Amino acid sequence: MSRQIPRLGLVLVMIFGAQTQAPALSRAETDTDAFAEELSAATEAPESEYSAQDSEDQDSEKQASEEETAGGEESSGDGDDSVSEISDEDRATMALDSTASQWSFQFAYQISSDYHDDELDDGSTRPAGNTDFLQVRVVAPLAFKSFTILPRVTLRHYENAKGESGIGNTEIFGLIIPKSWDWGSGRFGIGPLVTLPGSEKVSKDEWGYGFATAAVNGSGNWFYGILLTQTWQSVQPDAQVPPTGSNTNPLGIAPFLNYKLARGWYVSNGDMIIQYDWDTRKWYVPIAVRVGKVFIGEKSSWNVYGEYRTSLAYSSWQGSAVKNAYRFNVTYSLPVG
Repeated sequence: MSRQIPRLGLVLVMIFGAQTQAPALSRAETDTDAFAEELSAATEAPESEYSAQDSEDQDSEKQASEEETAGGEESSGDGDDSVSEISDEDRATMALDSTASQWSFQFAYQISSDYHDDELDDGSTRPAGNTDFLQVRVVAPLAFKSFTILPRVTLRHYENAKGESGIGNTEIFGLIIPKSWDWGSGRFGIGPLVTLPGSEKVSKDEWGYGFATAAVNGSGNWFYGILLTQTWQSVQPDAQVPPTGSNTNPLGIAPFLNYKLARGWYVSNGDMIIQYDWDTRKWYVPIAVRVGKVFIGEKSSWNVYGEYRTSLAYSSWQGSAVKNAYRFNVTYSLPVG
């Protein structure tokens, strides 16, 4: 009997042992699934934590970038205000400066109502010049690293006392200004000058070649300078050239003096080109007065003026000498950059 009990116990142990092992195996599978889920969660958690951290970093960078942008815009705004203040003053001066680096489109009309008809040294009567002209002048700057070129084209349509009209000698001028020749308040430049043939009725059907040089400077409300031109062969009808027959044209000396008043107004000595004839060694000296106003826009400017001109010294001059001339001008300027 005692031996049967152990056997019965052994059987019971085996039965219950088998039953308990099956749930244990099932739990192992459950634990594996749970481990897989935990592993998946563990692998996803760092990604989620990284994404959150990355999002926070991106937000921080975005905020810093926005602050820098805002600061830059604020600084840029302050700079623009400063530039705007300076640029208004500069552009008021630039509007008077033919050597400034800016696009320029000029439209002018001049009427010469009468000329001096006194007797010349040879007993003849002083000839009259053209009665009026319409002028278009374009300046197209070319800026380089070490220098600037200011190509300027001047086209004029003339009419004489006989009622005849035509295109005059078109002028092409390229002023070259090295950076080292620009001292801030002014500059100096030199370049080639070419005149194209014009209508024989109002000008000369000849080519002209030469050079021109200019120097300008500004000081306070004053802006002043001088332009020199010298050509050979072609003759400019408005230059009051004497009929000497020489292929050397008179030297042109154009001093200018501008004084800036309040609210864009200014006064000037106008377009007074002094002529010196190399052959006769005689002078022609005009005198002029100009009153104008510069209108400053956001990025450009308008220069509007009226001018009166007459002859001051002309008695020994063999060419025409205007008595009364009136000019009206409108120039649109757009600074480079």
